[in-house]
Amino acid sequence: MALKNIKTIAFDADDTLWENEILFRNAEKNYCSVLSEFQSKEKILSSLLLTELGNMEIYGYGIKAFVLSMIENAFIISDKKITASQTSLIIDIGKKMLKNKVILMDGVKETLSALYGQFNLILATKGDLLDQERKLKESGLLNFFSHVEIMTEKHEENFKRLLNDTETHADNFLMVGNSVKSDILPVLNLGGHAAYIPYKNTWALEYSDSSKIENDRFFQLKNMREIPTLFSGSGKQNKRYTRNVK
Repeated sequence: MALKNIKTIAFDADDTLWENEILFRNAEKNYCSVLSEFQSKEKILSSLLLTELGNMEIYGYGIKAFVLSMIENAFIISDKKITASQTSLIIDIGKKMLKNKVILMDGVKETLSALYGQFNLILATKGDLLDQERKLKESGLLNFFSHVEIMTEKHEENFKRLLNDTETHADNFLMVGNSVKSDILPVLNLGGHAAYIPYKNTWALEYSDSSKIENDRFFQLKNMREIPTLFSGSGKQNKRYTRNVK
């Protein structure tokens, strides 16, 4: 029976539980509008991607890192001719992103409600700590999770630490997420299970081809509502799990 040994299910947050990437795509449109006198949209965005890549080790992920990269890239694109007013507009783009209302993905609450109490549900995401905590609080989903882990990066070592902290064996662990690179491959490499739910927008630096994965512990789903169907009534736990927010 599929996934009969699963005891813990971990969920990614951005673009798995709530919308996120669409905010960045809309922000990029506004950003290109601010810098339109200097370069074409294509050149602005390709340069921005390279700037983000170069800054990842020192800034990490999230809106704040994105804004810093936008400002740095604006100096590059404009040959340092960008005005104080234009810089202020770029900062405002970031502030609006940080104040944006959390919009849950379809079927999230219903799915978590169906799984709650049967499995140990945890949140395993990455990004800016303050912003992720804000979104989790506003989402109304916090009480579903016994453990919350906000990582700087989703490498195998980070997942190994998560398994140790939650006293979970890889064979009893299922990760649900929208990024093959960050959510799926590291967990499969550790011997865990992974359910991939593609999102319509994927950041170029997160893209990886799921069609190349050949692993019987890998599942590709259309949406969140399909998760309970993986279990066919198995895996129910007698234990109720309490929250231990980290």
